[in-house]
Amino acid sequence: MELSDANLQTLTEYLKKTLDPDPAIRRPAEKFLESVEGSQNYPLLLLTLLEKSQENVIKVCASVTFKNYIKRNWRIVEDEPNKICESDRIAIKANIVPLMLSSPEQIQKQLSDAISIIGREDFPQKWPDLLTEMVNRFQSGDFHVINGVLRTAHSLFKRYRHEFKSNELWTEIKLVLDAFALPLTNLFKATIELCSTHANDASALKVLFSSLILIAKLFYSLNFQDLPEFFEDNMETWMTNFHSLLTLDNKLLQTDDEEEAGLLELLKSQICDNAALYAQKYDEEFQRYLPRFVTAIWNLLVTTGQEVKYDLLVSNAIQFLASVCERPHYKHLFEDQNTLTSICEKVIVPNMEFRAADEEAFEDNSEEYIRRDLEGSDIDTRRRAACDLVRGLCKFFEGPVTGIFSGYVNSMLQEYAKNPSVNWKHKDAAIYLVTSLASKAQTQKHGITQANELVNLTEFFVNHIQPDLKSATVNEFPVLKADGIKYIMIFRNQVPKEQLLVSIPLLINHLQAESIVVHTYAAHALERLFTMRGTNNATLITAAEMAPFVEVLLTNLFKALTLPGSSENEYIMKAIMRSFSLLQESIIPYIPSVITQLTQKLLAVSKNPSKPHFNHYMFESICLSIRITCKANPEAVGSFEEALFLVFTEILQNDVQEFIPYVFQVMSLLLEMHKNEIPSSYMALFPHLLQPVLWERTGNIPPLVRLLQAYLERGASTIASAAADKIPGLLGVFQKLIASKANDHQGFYLLNSIIEHMPPESVDQYRKQIFILLFQRLQNSKTTKFIKSFLVFINLYCVRYGALALQEIFDSIQPKMFGMVLEKIIIPEIQKVSGQVEKKICAVGITKILTECPPMMDTEYTKLWIPLLQALIGLFELPEDDTIPDEEHFIDIEDTPGYQTAFSQLAFAGKKEHDPVGQMVNNPRIHLAQSLHKLSTACPGRVLSMLSTSLNAEALQYLQGYLQAASVSLL
Repeated sequence: MELSDANLQTLTEYLKKTLDPDPAIRRPAEKFLESVEGSQNYPLLLLTLLEKSQENVIKVCASVTFKNYIKRNWRIVEDEPNKICESDRIAIKANIVPLMLSSPEQIQKQLSDAISIIGREDFPQKWPDLLTEMVNRFQSGDFHVINGVLRTAHSLFKRYRHEFKSNELWTEIKLVLDAFALPLTNLFKATIELCSTHANDASALKVLFSSLILIAKLFYSLNFQDLPEFFEDNMETWMTNFHSLLTLDNKLLQTDDEEEAGLLELLKSQICDNAALYAQKYDEEFQRYLPRFVTAIWNLLVTTGQEVKYDLLVSNAIQFLASVCERPHYKHLFEDQNTLTSICEKVIVPNMEFRAADEEAFEDNSEEYIRRDLEGSDIDTRRRAACDLVRGLCKFFEGPVTGIFSGYVNSMLQEYAKNPSVNWKHKDAAIYLVTSLASKAQTQKHGITQANELVNLTEFFVNHIQPDLKSATVNEFPVLKADGIKYIMIFRNQVPKEQLLVSIPLLINHLQAESIVVHTYAAHALERLFTMRGTNNATLITAAEMAPFVEVLLTNLFKALTLPGSSENEYIMKAIMRSFSLLQESIIPYIPSVITQLTQKLLAVSKNPSKPHFNHYMFESICLSIRITCKANPEAVGSFEEALFLVFTEILQNDVQEFIPYVFQVMSLLLEMHKNEIPSSYMALFPHLLQPVLWERTGNIPPLVRLLQAYLERGASTIASAAADKIPGLLGVFQKLIASKANDHQGFYLLNSIIEHMPPESVDQYRKQIFILLFQRLQNSKTTKFIKSFLVFINLYCVRYGALALQEIFDSIQPKMFGMVLEKIIIPEIQKVSGQVEKKICAVGITKILTECPPMMDTEYTKLWIPLLQALIGLFELPEDDTIPDEEHFIDIEDTPGYQTAFSQLAFAGKKEHDPVGQMVNNPRIHLAQSLHKLSTACPGRVLSMLSTSLNAEALQYLQGYLQAASVSLL
């Protein structure tokens, strides 16, 4: 694409169309942009547009499109084509920083993100002048430019907060510190001075405080991995200024908005974080500053209001106290009983209250409420911080703290009892206190694993939780209902099983509650109870105990999906999946209605898939329906195909990328249910599965390979007779996969199925070419993973076609090649093969080479006979060699950049492990002994003389054991 006005005009029109709400206009425009993004100059056209376009909406759209383009394509992935040409890369890096700094803030943010994505790959080696270019801009005095630099530096350096320590990381941080720490400190001091100068200028203060927030964030990132010498030497400057900012109160910076945090709150929150970092990690160096920070933060907590805008500040301030109170040498600061009482009274209890804002979120923004309350993404909520402080204080002062709170819990419950409809929030706080204090150790999987006896948990459950859940109406006091259900979830390991069984019908009943939070919690609690394990690792709650509730459980779960706000509720769908898994054949009578509802839901969500977890559990539920029904009645597979194929066809035709990998997995499961041949409906689809476009998406590869394997297992002869012209296409897929280090194992899965199942004559003409391709890959890039797969393949080939055929094909490619493969690959590397079935295939293959390949006995290959036998005995007896050379770190398939539908394995579509030599050989050691006996009968004396002169004594001992076990001897 040339950098021409015509192309800029075309691009403008298509970008406009991508904003159109009508999918018929939007989708083709998105497809067009996707089709041209590989062209040279495409990214430069986008940058030109966002610089020169007259329309602001086009500028913003171009900046977002550019950022997403960089996210998808900048990283160079091994074995894959470079998606951005070198000249474009150079031009982007040369222009993007000045362009970002001169753009309005909305666009600046997008370009800043793009710079950090490029920086993550190219900085510092391939972009050495980035830092200098940025630091030089500090001199400009223009805070729009300075904030652009700071924002970019923040997005570039924030990864230091979660990267693993490595020499590479240390080198990079050192380079950054050398160039950046001093200018940043000077900028910090200068900005603080400007704040005093402009103390009465509201608009100037806003810009300056935006800078201070970014500077404080950068301080956190640069100090996270270790305490840099520079910051240790300049601690006085930083900490004195941080402390004075914490205590600053400028009326001009106060906002009227009760929801949105202002600049002052955001800055103080970050300073609390910075102080907590130093208190936790560098307590020795920070010790002399700590008391004044504790005082300042304590005063902050006692004087800050309950408005939502202060939530982040209050929670960070409490987290600071939490991190300090659990360090042994700050213990003395909290020892006094009055201090503890004061903390409990003034900080913990007020911040555990259920506020009007929480009630609003509970009713109107239930998804966010659930995410925070259930999934622990409530890091910045007051309640969570107060809980953490309680746990921190309990480390040294469990007795006194428990004593203080017991009194609170009782008085709150008494208040509630006086007038429940008015005072229900008191009970909510009491339950919250019990759960936060009682839960010392908690895991997602098992709930509470250690509990503190603030109250007797079972008695509290019977007296205070059950009555709420047993009340006649499911819709009154929804918050208390949610609390009660959450209590069951959290203490499911402490409450006795009989109480859990009493709770199950109550939970099923609450699936009908109008409140999204209540019916979601009910579904989640049931799902968690169904996964609990009792003795012998069986589920704690059995299908028999659930028998009376099956119908009402399934009815209410599917009904809950029709309640407003829950049409794609992942917790309900997960509970459906778990119920199927627990109940097994008890659900068969309900399958016709269930599968209809699931396919209708699938059709509806395929129009616009937006909830990945919901979609995943929906497909799992479909797989379970198929498995459970077809296990009892294999003939039922046809009715599932009838129900599902229409929707599947629509998904494939509309190219619903998120669903295609799932559809292939379900189809594999259905096809594997067929016993003998492939139905014609599948054969019609077969040619489409070989289209290259499908194989370009990484997420499609594992399920597609498995589907092709199912075709080969069930209908190789049909393919050979009715679709022989498609065999080159099948081998083309193998060739593409084998060339990639990330997917070569998938290529071998496919190849192994072709060798095992296809009639020999149908692949005769391609065999030599297959081996040549494999040798070329071995020569060009030999990796441990490839070698392991290659060994399994050649041994499977040997099992299928015979050892002589293997020797002949090798030697037809190049004379004496067979000996080279034995000597250089099989003998030294066989120990690396892992997996029971894989080892067995290799053992049977090598046994065939030793005992059924005449050239091994009377040519120059004979010298390899003993080393090969020794390697085989090693495979049986020595531990697996799992060493991987340093230079081989395979790129993880999931790690490919940008949005690509990653492959999500469906647990309930799992494939049974297949053993191609299972019927032929049960015990490979005995098989070796019997085969050697047969060989020694054919040429008496030869085998024994070779063994006695050359085989290592230990190996010989093992071999004698095999011969004894097989009751045979050698002649």
